[in-house]
Amino acid sequence: MKNHLFYLFLFSFLWLTPSAEAQNQEFLPQIKAYLGQNSSLSPQDMQQLVVRDSHFATSTQAQMLYVDQYYKGIPLQQAVGSFAIKNNKIVAANHRFIEQLAQQISSSQANLSPIEAVNQAAAYLKLEGTAAEIIEQDPQKNTYLIAQNGLSKKEIPVKLVYQSTEAGYRMAYNLRIFTLDDMHWWSVNIDAATGAILHVNDYLLHCQFEEVPHTHEKTDATPSNFTLENQQQSLVGNAAYRVFPMPIESPSYGNRVLVNQPADAVASPFGWHDIDGTSGNEFTSTRGNNVFAADSRDGNFGNSPDGGSNLVFDFPLNLNQDPKGYLDASVTNLFYWSNLAHDVWYQYGFDEASGNFQRYNYTNQGLANDEVYARGQFNADAGPGNNAFFGTLEDGNAASMSMFTWGAPGDPNLLQIASPNNLAGAYTAKAASFGPSITSTGVSGNLVLAEDATPDIYNACEPFINTNALNNQIAVIRRGNCNFTSKVLQAQNAGAVGVIVVNNVNGPTINMGGNPSATITIPSIMIDLNTGSNLISNLENGVSIQGSIKNDGPYQKDGSLDGGIIAHEYGHGISIRLTGGAGTADCLYPCEITNPDGSCFQATEQMGEGWSDYVALMMTLKASDTRTDARGIATYVVNQQPGGTGIRPFAYSTDFSINPATYDLTNNPNLSAPHGVGFVWATMLWEMTWDFIDLYGFDPDIYNGTGGNNMAMQLVIDALKLQPCNPGFIDGRDAILQADMILNNGANQCLIWDAFARRGLGFSADQGNSLDRSDQLEAFDLPTTCTMGTTTPQQNLFQVYPNPTEGLLQLRQHQPEAFKVQVFDVKGRLLLKQEFNAQQQTQVNLSSLNTGVYILQINTANQQQVEKLIIN
Repeated sequence: MKNHLFYLFLFSFLWLTPSAEAQNQEFLPQIKAYLGQNSSLSPQDMQQLVVRDSHFATSTQAQMLYVDQYYKGIPLQQAVGSFAIKNNKIVAANHRFIEQLAQQISSSQANLSPIEAVNQAAAYLKLEGTAAEIIEQDPQKNTYLIAQNGLSKKEIPVKLVYQSTEAGYRMAYNLRIFTLDDMHWWSVNIDAATGAILHVNDYLLHCQFEEVPHTHEKTDATPSNFTLENQQQSLVGNAAYRVFPMPIESPSYGNRVLVNQPADAVASPFGWHDIDGTSGNEFTSTRGNNVFAADSRDGNFGNSPDGGSNLVFDFPLNLNQDPKGYLDASVTNLFYWSNLAHDVWYQYGFDEASGNFQRYNYTNQGLANDEVYARGQFNADAGPGNNAFFGTLEDGNAASMSMFTWGAPGDPNLLQIASPNNLAGAYTAKAASFGPSITSTGVSGNLVLAEDATPDIYNACEPFINTNALNNQIAVIRRGNCNFTSKVLQAQNAGAVGVIVVNNVNGPTINMGGNPSATITIPSIMIDLNTGSNLISNLENGVSIQGSIKNDGPYQKDGSLDGGIIAHEYGHGISIRLTGGAGTADCLYPCEITNPDGSCFQATEQMGEGWSDYVALMMTLKASDTRTDARGIATYVVNQQPGGTGIRPFAYSTDFSINPATYDLTNNPNLSAPHGVGFVWATMLWEMTWDFIDLYGFDPDIYNGTGGNNMAMQLVIDALKLQPCNPGFIDGRDAILQADMILNNGANQCLIWDAFARRGLGFSADQGNSLDRSDQLEAFDLPTTCTMGTTTPQQNLFQVYPNPTEGLLQLRQHQPEAFKVQVFDVKGRLLLKQEFNAQQQTQVNLSSLNTGVYILQINTANQQQVEKLIIN
């Protein structure tokens, strides 16, 4: 298949003009009447509301309508309303319509031409090439199509919009450029009067290394007695695929299986290799109605594995090879998991009517010609990219998914941990410039903290006080204000067989140099701060760690073998298409202000990465899992075994000692955006899901089950449809509450409040501006109709004061009963635990804790209260 087919751009008039069918407009009088009674919008503000698209949601039995606000025939960017109408009544309404609209317009002139606007954007983005020719236009609709001309992989669509600025709404050209290197799909708003850049968004959402605390590898795959517990759907087709079957996430979690006929009869009624809705497969390769998967090692859309006339995709896989050696097995796995994501989430409402990804729409609802083009081992000939991304426009435009290879091309794996199991694996490190070379045999022993008598007691800048403990062991030392050579030499004199130096600052490790006064005969390495802090914390808590310093070489992993990453990327398509309706792709953008180099100056409170993590977690959830398990994201590709954190700051778990994240963490500038911010949101969804599972049970049938897991999945999808454009955390929470009211008559309102309040998104929480990720206010309280762990009206269990405190904390209990107090640090480590008999007033002494922020958890026999605690 030639590359130009992949880049075929469908110039969709759904994107360019209002294209809702006329019958949808019949709902406008009802919507306007509702807004007149429930908002401050004037009749003039509502004069040009247009139903852009709509669909009937089978889960809620509601008609979903998505409405755009216009001014004099030109749409306002992100001025979108989402409405649910059931039994002729508006049961949910969320909108971003602008009040006193006429007064908000500060510029309505277009002094620039569309071509000049494109060239202004290209200059800002430092792109080569210029726009030269308009190849299609409709001046009445203010839409244009500009030739690629060496500037973009696709023709460049341009339209007039109104863009919000601090000075009001200004007329702007909105245009889209797909860069020649396939790395960005820019949407740029250019002031039509001045040429100033007003807004920049990248439709290609990148999911690369960010908060990776360490890389370690499971040495062999766990044998699996896997059964198709999550595939109890009606099957169709005759294809077979040897893959890591759902819910087996990757090679770290089990073995490959030859899966027969996995296509779902409802979502893919003619199998995965059909594109015309009639019996018989059009393709014998990894191409079909939902997904077209091929290798892309050189950056181009290349070859697809062929299963022959019997559609048997059974290819060898040797993980000891360079990933290039198992391309067919890799792309087959990519095709399988991408199709699974299509079929599974179809059951919950991401269907043709709501704008899913299909070449041919069997129901004749929604727009077709928008399957997912999935590229395996993207650009791997240039080396590991440590990335994955997904890009989509609105319904009717094909989506792009690219899976990279991952690895550590720089520092090799010099540290091997043998036990305990949750730490076992190979870690990257940098060898010292002095001492012996590190061999493949290396040295082994227990890891032991080398202690001196003066703070920092682990920096080995003073004589050791535990010399005997270091004999024949590997010393762990923190970097400090003394020579590396003196540290290592002191450990060598104490009998240590090797030294691990822990960096004391974030960022990459450095070269340890120096001229020792005596010969150093033991190997020494430096590891990064996050890795080392984890090891030190475990050693401080008495964990016995056995390891080796040896050269295990670099690693390289294939993202297409990690089903969690594939599901995560597909999840971006789900959240983008459902938020604000399928007719827009502009209601979930991660950056409000973008620098010319593409970096973000002001991140938004966008939760897209969280929904994507949630999609991955739910598709890999097993009946044997528990709520307190540690679940990482992309652990395989970063060489971690199950239970690692993967590419997130903490593993997902409802256990605060594993994952202490609360809403306030989103304000921390050290937490990345959008990935870290999304992680906090997914933490809350995970908390809620396990509450549902605890109450309603777990159903392994992910397609048609009725368990708590299925119920939570349904709420999340329906909430995406209900929430407003550019939602913040409060918007997302409230949409889930609305979905429960529509779906379940509000039966789970307190359960949902409980889960979110536990993580700081309680009744009094405030998201501030959803386009600013640093103005959030967390709260752990509940509405008066609920209390922690119950469905009966009651206040919080305890009054906690003063908070902030200088060391003494007062607890006042409303109804005295025995309780337990636990205090965790922000890394989730338990620092204090006390148990109390039933008493109304209690004092807790916290003077042993340093100044800082902590998590206070109070448990009675049946209830729990969680508070953020500040010690001054």
